[in-house]
Amino acid sequence: MTTPLDGRTALVTGSTSGIGRATADALAARGAHVIVSGRDEARCELMVKALRSAGAAADFVAADLATPAGARSLAERALRVTGRVDVLVNNAGIYSFGPTTSRTETDVDGIYGVNLKAPFFLVQALVPHMVERGSGAVVNVLTGAAHRGSAAAGLYGSSKAALLLLTKAWAAEFGPSGVRVNAVSPGMIRTEGTAGGAGLEPIAATIPARRLGDPHEVAAAVAFLASDEAAYVHGAILPVDGGATAA
Repeated sequence: MTTPLDGRTALVTGSTSGIGRATADALAARGAHVIVSGRDEARCELMVKALRSAGAAADFVAADLATPAGARSLAERALRVTGRVDVLVNNAGIYSFGPTTSRTETDVDGIYGVNLKAPFFLVQALVPHMVERGSGAVVNVLTGAAHRGSAAAGLYGSSKAALLLLTKAWAAEFGPSGVRVNAVSPGMIRTEGTAGGAGLEPIAATIPARRLGDPHEVAAAVAFLASDEAAYVHGAILPVDGGATAA
């Protein structure tokens, strides 16, 4: 029996923990050959070992996405694994919070480097190959902070808001060639990066779902957008936030 992503290679950035790890699991379970990527080579190896133990095809390419050179290098090395990348999930991201007056040039360069420049240069390097084949999918991972202003999250939110706009622009640019570009926008998710959701429960109790989300719930949305089941979905921003956007 075939699965939705049989024969396809998926590169997931930041895939050693949280939403990225859950996404790698979900794509592998659907038949994709998953390329795990992150800064920590040891964690990448452990992730690949776990995927292979579950019967999946997986490899790792360690990468630091803080610079355009790092993103381009990741794209080049990822293409060598199976000769192609059919699905690109731009999940890697960093964040810090504080007022504008506290932000330094290093803060700006760091957050924009990983959250915006890395996806841009990965798309620039990988999508032309998808265009040549007439098929492919890119899924960007956003955040609720990209949709609304916050006194403490202007820098982080603006980096993801720019990626939101790029999602729509890339859909318009590459859709006619058979490459779909979409995004998921997670809400309050229980991950290592959110300290397991510590302190978020009272806020989560006010949204329609009345709870925090799980990384695997976001991963399922990514897997849908990456698959042919979403063949007529282009430029969509799919909230996976327990209804926070709606309410």
